[in-house]
Amino acid sequence: MAAVDDIAAPAAHPLRQGLDRAGGRLRPGVAGFWAWWTHALASWLPLRVRELFGLARQRVLLHASGDSLRLALERGDDTRDLGRLPWSPDDAVAPDPLAPLLAQRLAELPRWLVLPAASGLRRTMVLPAAAAERLREVLAFEIDRQTPFAAADVHYDARVTGRRADGQIDAELVVVPRQVMEARMAELGALGATLAGVDMASSDGRTFGINLLAGARRHRRADPWMAWNLALGAVAAIAVAAAAWQLLANRTAAADAFERVVAQRATQARAVSEDRRQLLDLVEGIGFLQSTRAGRPTTVEVVDELARRLPDTTYLEKLSIENDRLLLIGLSSEASSLIQRLEGSPLWRSPALTGALQPDPRSGRDRFTLTAQLVITEPPPAAAAEATRARSAP
Repeated sequence: MAAVDDIAAPAAHPLRQGLDRAGGRLRPGVAGFWAWWTHALASWLPLRVRELFGLARQRVLLHASGDSLRLALERGDDTRDLGRLPWSPDDAVAPDPLAPLLAQRLAELPRWLVLPAASGLRRTMVLPAAAAERLREVLAFEIDRQTPFAAADVHYDARVTGRRADGQIDAELVVVPRQVMEARMAELGALGATLAGVDMASSDGRTFGINLLAGARRHRRADPWMAWNLALGAVAAIAVAAAAWQLLANRTAAADAFERVVAQRATQARAVSEDRRQLLDLVEGIGFLQSTRAGRPTTVEVVDELARRLPDTTYLEKLSIENDRLLLIGLSSEASSLIQRLEGSPLWRSPALTGALQPDPRSGRDRFTLTAQLVITEPPPAAAAEATRARSAP
């Protein structure tokens, strides 16, 4: 037995023992959750649908008594008799003696031998709740103390019969002497090799839900739906992979399209920003020119002011305005008084003669060269602030 082998085995490394204990706790928990989850899902389906997909718990029960064999079909909590057959171990020479006698659907169900309650011993014990995860292994150590048999001389199994409010569980240990089990198996002959398990029934005929048959002797039938299930699973996996790949391709294409749109919008935004900058520069330049023009006298105003201030005996050969410098070249009979005449004008300041007066023998006048500084006023603060605000606006 597993428990006896564990006792006789040498002590393992503490780390290995810890990993084994963790794995032992994990495996029953996962298996229990899977069994609960599948049972809960199957409970929503009709019985015939569960039978069709192999989700209903069905098995053929064999009750051997003397020279007869009674067959029963157990479906969930319901048990229905199938009939009674005359039976002799010597007649069961075929690999599966019941196959020609049962319908195909029944022949494919697992077969269990049911022993009467008098075939073994039952002991009820109170254990901590943590023992439920490895109940069979835990109760293997109780066989020598709770029964008159050694663990190597019996077939045994255990089950949880109830849970208490204080966190403990009620567990039942069921043992059958190995000689009794072998005698029952011998009564079946070749049919014993087709058994998936051995259960025990109470006085009212209800089975305990245990399996006293050793794991190496349990017959495991091939699932007829296995090939279809594998094919459907492969198709589902391929479909999921194709859907995921298509979803990824769609997302990639959408991301590429979005990136192209963003790049196009960014190019447009840069072009708009450049146009706006040029427009602001143009507006600022126009504003600067307008403010500069508004702050300096125009040529017409300068010519009109000169015409009113220069005497009639003076005429100009050249009138030049370069930036804020006014240049006058001409002939005048009153050249020495031109400075006084030009002073005091709001359009220029600091009039002065450049060089000496040169007499012109032909006209009898003096040639003069006169310069002055045009009066240029700064633009008003409001205009400058408006230009700065227009340039910094988004």
